[in-house]
Amino acid sequence: MYQQETIKPYEDGDAKAAQVEAMFDNIAPTYDKLNHRLSWDIDRGWRRKAIRALEPYRPQTMLDIATGTGDFAILAAQMLKPQRLIGADISEGMMDVGREKVQQLGLQNVISFEKEDCLNLSYEDETFDAVTAAFGIRNFADLDKGLREMCRVLCSGGHLSIVELTTPVSFPMKQLFHVYSHTVLPVYGRLISKDQSAYSYLTKTIEAFPQGERMMEILTRAGFREASFKRLTFGICTLYTGKKS
Repeated sequence: MYQQETIKPYEDGDAKAAQVEAMFDNIAPTYDKLNHRLSWDIDRGWRRKAIRALEPYRPQTMLDIATGTGDFAILAAQMLKPQRLIGADISEGMMDVGREKVQQLGLQNVISFEKEDCLNLSYEDETFDAVTAAFGIRNFADLDKGLREMCRVLCSGGHLSIVELTTPVSFPMKQLFHVYSHTVLPVYGRLISKDQSAYSYLTKTIEAFPQGERMMEILTRAGFREASFKRLTFGICTLYTGKKS
């Protein structure tokens, strides 16, 4: 079991999935504003890079795992023009924010949101041309199982694109990121979201999450081939891609 799978947002005895659901329901109203401010809006560029990795394949059916408030799903619909895109998440609070944004943009005929357990997806095998995730898989209670499910619902020859926050590996960004993630991020997050634990939890999951070459091994074990990674913005974020045989 990976270290991040044992980290929970709160100290009570509930299962991790239930705690993560409650946490994201709590911070849903302020989540977008916090994300953009805490990353100085760089997170928008990271999503674009992940979507551009799929442009050569022109996917028509897409699944966005841990979709949250739908930022990645909306951008993917605008850039890739799929026929159908489902945003899946365990938090109805987050998806309700996403539904409002999709309605305002007139994308409701393309994008839909569905509550799903990402470790036990309800979709048939080989349903989607592309599966994506932005800043969500580190919250899985079982990373291997979640990635296997993403591979299962992906069509043969389909593509995976993931962007995830990671810890820089080189001086001085490694040291600067440590200071920022342990001081500015949790304090500012607590002030805006009013959740005492959420952003401290998120910092812990970033540090504990497997990355780089280790993540390549995990993706390969889950059934993806041609797995690759590219560090973005000095390693603060990493883009992972793969293909199903």
